[in-house]
Amino acid sequence: MSGQLDLTRSRTKWSKAIIIKRILWGVVWTLFFRPSPRLFFTGWRNFLLRAFGAKIGAGVKISNTVKILYPWNLEMGDGSWIGWDVDVYNYAPVKIGKMSVVSQYSYLCTGTHDYEDPLFPLVFFPITIGDQAWVAAKCFVAPGVTIGDGTIVASGSVVTKDMPEWQICGGNPCKVIKARPPIRQ
Repeated sequence: MSGQLDLTRSRTKWSKAIIIKRILWGVVWTLFFRPSPRLFFTGWRNFLLRAFGAKIGAGVKISNTVKILYPWNLEMGDGSWIGWDVDVYNYAPVKIGKMSVVSQYSYLCTGTHDYEDPLFPLVFFPITIGDQAWVAAKCFVAPGVTIGDGTIVASGSVVTKDMPEWQICGGNPCKVIKARPPIRQ
């Protein structure tokens, strides 16, 4: 072992603008987003997210219990859903494609630490979820991951690498299980 961590000097520098936006979003989330009724007011929640820079398509449904760190780093395609208690830890952009679902209790994490640097700084990598994909309940999606169009990620999976299009994937670590059958007409 060569170097050693020095967490006493580890600091992430945020601009005043980011700090102010984050505080304002926290207030809006607490007072207006979170208390809105679960099954209704999706338009209201979408409006609030758009007001903070999110790109939200038509017909998007986002539960009131979703936690979104930075709305300005969220993009959702038409008809996509985010279920109850999903945590979108999006220091970097998170893009969710059209007609895609992120199910309850999942965690989309764009931030990690550079463990080779003695200061252990935060580093960020975007997450992309393709069109018609489904991230099932209680999944963890790691920084920098792309989940292909039409791919299903099974419940409880830990996705640390890209998953190809139109596959059913699962496990810890997540891997391809089989091809996804075509969607019936």
